[in-house]
Amino acid sequence: QVDLAESGGGSVQTGGSLRLSCAASEVDYRDYCMGWFRQRPGQAREGIAIILSPASYTYYHRTVQGRFTISQDSHNDTVYLQMNSVKADDSAMYYCAAGKKMYGDVCPTRASAFAFWGQGTQVTVSS
Repeated sequence: QVDLAESGGGSVQTGGSLRLSCAASEVDYRDYCMGWFRQRPGQAREGIAIILSPASYTYYHRTVQGRFTISQDSHNDTVYLQMNSVKADDSAMYYCAAGKKMYGDVCPTRASAFAFWGQGTQVTVSS
């Protein structure tokens, strides 16, 4: 059974950095994309960084492009989200998710396409 557990959230000042981790178990990385999503109060969950390691595929939402980096360590079954130059708008609950890849070794970006989710970790950016 797939199990995902996020860690690393917390409070950070504007312009600072934070690294989130997602410990994953029972995920077949050949078939599943791993993604980081975030959700602000009253808003929909949005995909911000997604990876399919065997295909060297990554996707970034335009709001985090150039500031956030998703990576994956298959040896310890962990997916990371390195967050740099954080802004107030980055404050949200962050979720790790696993979803089946699409034809052509690309990944979906909609939350509804991801079947497995962690419990989330809160990130708060303050000035």
